[in-house]
Amino acid sequence: MILTLSNSERKRLLTPIKKTILQYNMIEEGDRVAIGLSGGKDSSTLLYILTILKEHLPFHFDLIPISLSLGFEDLDILPLKKFVKELGHELYIKETNISQIVFDYKKEKNPCSLCANLRRGTLFEYAASLNCNKLAYGHHLDDGIETFFMNLFYGGKLGVFKPITYLDRSNITLIRPMLAIEEKTIINFVKAKDIPIIHNPCPADKHTKREEMKDLVKELSTKYPDLRQKFMNGAMNVQEEDFWKNNQKTRF
Repeated sequence: MILTLSNSERKRLLTPIKKTILQYNMIEEGDRVAIGLSGGKDSSTLLYILTILKEHLPFHFDLIPISLSLGFEDLDILPLKKFVKELGHELYIKETNISQIVFDYKKEKNPCSLCANLRRGTLFEYAASLNCNKLAYGHHLDDGIETFFMNLFYGGKLGVFKPITYLDRSNITLIRPMLAIEEKTIINFVKAKDIPIIHNPCPADKHTKREEMKDLVKELSTKYPDLRQKFMNGAMNVQEEDFWKNNQKTRF
């Protein structure tokens, strides 16, 4: 596969991702960066761009694409293997029984939280076993806004995931290089490059709280077109004194 980017793709993808990486020192000399590949548009786009950035960043680092087999039957990952190989990498696959744990043993009515925790823990352990010190997620700007609203509506708190987080239990640093990228940019990129997308076989797919938040963000952005940019500016310029902070216990 010949890795090429149009001027628009460089402006909307390569440049902001490079800026984010350098701004937060996400990747440094000698890093072994695992990329959690689901077969979806976000993580595959991240692998494509980081493969190009290996030649543009002023330091050497390794990319280690990893994927979890969740135990769903009839899931064809051959297109993902081929895509990774064409980019010049080897795909490392970890076999798990996460789907059986969530749906057969636990029989979760709201399975997303348990599944996410199991996947996250397994990814960290697998990345560490491959001598990786960084793990890159394909979270983008829309994911950030949706997470903010989920925390507010379902958790009663104000917050969103961080660009970079050190996980002392696994000695892995979690990074999110695509924080400044809008989801529609990724959708257009995947179509333009004909990147293979593997359908999510999870029976809860498209029926989650995150889907509700995704619909909410779409609705709000029709009335407030600069919603995403305003959110990013706000998340980067949080003033703690602007929030109510309870430093004392209330006495009755």
